[in-house]
Amino acid sequence: MNLPLFMARRLYGDDDRRRRVSRPAIRIATIGVAIGLAVMIVTVSVVLGFKHTIRDKVAGFGSHIQVTNAWSAAMTADNFPVCIDDSVLHVLEGVEGVSHAARVAMAQGILKTDDDFLGVMFKGVGPEYDTRFLRECLASGQLPLFCDTATDFPLVISKTMADKLRLSVGDRVYAYFIDSDNVRARRFTVAATYQTNMQRFDDAVCITDIYATQKLNGWAADECSGAELLVGDFAQLDETNRKLAGTLRGTTDAHGNIMVPQTVTSTYPQIFSWLELLDVNVWIILALMIAVAGITMVSGLLIIILERTQTIGVLKALGARNATVRHTFLWFAVFIIGKGMLWGDIVGVGAVALQQTAGIVTLDPQTYYVSEAPVELNVPLVALLNVATMLISVLALTGPSYIVSRINPAKTIHCD
Repeated sequence: MNLPLFMARRLYGDDDRRRRVSRPAIRIATIGVAIGLAVMIVTVSVVLGFKHTIRDKVAGFGSHIQVTNAWSAAMTADNFPVCIDDSVLHVLEGVEGVSHAARVAMAQGILKTDDDFLGVMFKGVGPEYDTRFLRECLASGQLPLFCDTATDFPLVISKTMADKLRLSVGDRVYAYFIDSDNVRARRFTVAATYQTNMQRFDDAVCITDIYATQKLNGWAADECSGAELLVGDFAQLDETNRKLAGTLRGTTDAHGNIMVPQTVTSTYPQIFSWLELLDVNVWIILALMIAVAGITMVSGLLIIILERTQTIGVLKALGARNATVRHTFLWFAVFIIGKGMLWGDIVGVGAVALQQTAGIVTLDPQTYYVSEAPVELNVPLVALLNVATMLISVLALTGPSYIVSRINPAKTIHCD
């Protein structure tokens, strides 16, 4: 039988209303632990949701890895073609970690209506292109079936572009393409609009058939701007990129061009550096919340020990050692922490679930790239927060529990 645990249960279950000091102290300590854990769960869930949402939006347009002409990678303002046929795509998809590969062809142009014009980047995609992200961001209309052998000049533009140019689904708009020799005009039909709330994409990128952009650039059927690759595990992005670079090392395309891979994190370093800064904020908040929970527990335990000095004196007079009494009050604190953690889990997980279903907290999409606060509940991480809160709180209470060794039974035992 565990004597300290038994006595702690009896003390915790004691509903002596004469103890006017320790009862509020226990409540305050419980509330402190609950608030600290709830805030930690909400904070971690929001940061995870925010990072993954922004990451998926950037990868939705830029993919996880881009394989391009080495000259294009070195001079991003120019668009050098590279030959990628079905056999090359098969090789790229065969690299460990790569889940999908698709060719894309870029062309710069100008959309013009009777009242306004807008410089944009035309991104040509073929039938193998993964359109799941576009479907998730679809604002109106339906995505066309993208083709690589012919084109009806369909166009998917952002809602931002549609508002600026006063265009709607079904409208036809002229696009002008300028090269060193002449100006060419093509008439596109707006098939759908999308909205990502990522200004760098919504202001500049529209989607059409890869056949159209290849012809506009004067490229052959097997020439494109590059291949966009998706990886199965983003955490292994750098490792997959190294394997891909090893596969491509020393190989060239049909025209002798060198192909190089480039990750989305290196293509958009500002965005991912900003997301990494969020981790620092999380650690600061976690440290503050655990400190709050620890301080409230320490003060609560000291109050409980001081109010029960007579009980401690009796236990010592009956032969209880200091270690036994200390362990009793540590178990007492564990019961308080456990109750606080239970309420903290209920409040924290409940708040995350409510935001996921109702989207109560809204944000300015121009600033945060999302219209409502994204949250992601990670059950293993929540469990880890619970374990860390319990361990750190108990360790913080170990020192104050030694105060029982200074209590003299002869001075504390007296008759009322």
